[in-house]
Amino acid sequence: MGLDWALGLSVLGVAFVAAAFGLLILVLVHARFRPRPDSVFSDRAGGTVFLFDGETLVDATADARSLLAAIPARGAPWHRLMSHLAPQFPGVEQRLAALSSAGTFVLEGGAAPAGPDLRLRAEWCGGLSRLTLSAADDPALMPLLDMMTHRALSDELEMLRGVVAQAPMLIWRENAAAEVTWANAAYLSLAARQLEPEQDLAWPLPRLLPAPSGAEQRLRLDGPAQPETEGWFQASAIAGEGGRIVFAQPCDALVRAEASLRSFRQTLTKTFAHLPIGLAIFDSGRQLALFNPALLDLTGLPADFLSSRPTLFAFLDTMRDRNMIPEPKDYRGWRRQMADLEKAAASGRYEETWILPSGQTYRVMGRPHADGAMALLFEDISTEMSRTRRYRADLELGQSVIDAMDEALAVFSSSGVLVMANAAYARLWNHEPDTTLDDIGIDAVVQHWREGSAPSDIWARAAEFVAALGEREAWADEARLNDGRLLRCRFTPLSGGTTMISFRIAASTAEDDSLRTLRRA
Repeated sequence: MGLDWALGLSVLGVAFVAAAFGLLILVLVHARFRPRPDSVFSDRAGGTVFLFDGETLVDATADARSLLAAIPARGAPWHRLMSHLAPQFPGVEQRLAALSSAGTFVLEGGAAPAGPDLRLRAEWCGGLSRLTLSAADDPALMPLLDMMTHRALSDELEMLRGVVAQAPMLIWRENAAAEVTWANAAYLSLAARQLEPEQDLAWPLPRLLPAPSGAEQRLRLDGPAQPETEGWFQASAIAGEGGRIVFAQPCDALVRAEASLRSFRQTLTKTFAHLPIGLAIFDSGRQLALFNPALLDLTGLPADFLSSRPTLFAFLDTMRDRNMIPEPKDYRGWRRQMADLEKAAASGRYEETWILPSGQTYRVMGRPHADGAMALLFEDISTEMSRTRRYRADLELGQSVIDAMDEALAVFSSSGVLVMANAAYARLWNHEPDTTLDDIGIDAVVQHWREGSAPSDIWARAAEFVAALGEREAWADEARLNDGRLLRCRFTPLSGGTTMISFRIAASTAEDDSLRTLRRA
């Protein structure tokens, strides 16, 4: 009896397990073939349908998502879709903005060369915008996905063709044998102009430019005789499968500008070569860009050093090593001085006189140039300085000579300006002309003499004599100083219209008789 119960329970358990396993298989099979609710549209839903909440894409069918991926525009799905629909459905954005009040509308697209006409159906569904695209004539004409994708790709192809056709440069494709297998409109137009009369274009197309090496290269057009600066192109090649594509940009203007610049530099070089002033031009990076032969003579620097384009500080360091710069007390102070030189020269304020250990004297000037460049000019003024020193020494000698004389002397220029007076004159009249920088005329000097002497007409005649033109005769007269001393005055014309007036205090009767004799004469 117990054995029968055990056997029955075993059979029941086996049956229960078998039933549970069969039920599990049915559930898995049903789940495998049941459509997945990944979208509000089922996989069976056909067409190109978009669902928007305002401008936010909520969901779309597979065809619709493929269309968005094929549109070349960039941005959010709404803006990309509008950029695609606007040319075929004018005013579509304004109609969609009023969809909540209209409820629904249908737009028929205009004629398009890239495919059949379209129809757009818009519906307001519980606060969402549902947009459906289909073929206007026959929705079954072709799968809408293929149609829309074909149209998007065709539009992009037409745009690219237009860009290449209107490109202002030569574009061509050549095969591995360097034969031109395709070219844009600019290339074909130029090739046609190079043909002989009654000659037509043939394939492969004629080569207009030599084959570039791959890197960017300047090439010249193979054609009839033309000016040296015409027919130039800046070409570069991009390797591709079975050949390469070459781009060539016209650069005649650049070649002419470079030729003009070379000519200008040659003219400047010839001009600078004859200048006695040394010239060194440093670019914005403070490297030597240009120098003339006079710089070699004045600085003693070797030509190969200058041709290596040294920096400004290397240039000045080498000059210092050759004792061509005034030696400072310390090197650090010299470097600071050269840094100040650069700043002052860049602003056009540097001008100094360098007295070299060799005894030579240089005038050094710094001037700014365009684009941050600067120029240093070196002029040997040793002869000029020697002449100036000798002239100054002669003046000092002459001044010391007349200062040693007891007779008071005053010399006036042809214009009546006091140009020289000795120490005796300063003591006699208590007048120091050297203490003022302003020119002192004869009228001011005569007024000073009047104030220091008794009234007399001698001073008026003196002013007239100094200002007189033409031939003049020496004359003499006397005046009485305020302290009672008798003053002998002599007025003597000199070369160039200058006048010398001398004063002497009368010391004896013999001198009085001599003065009276001169006056009677």
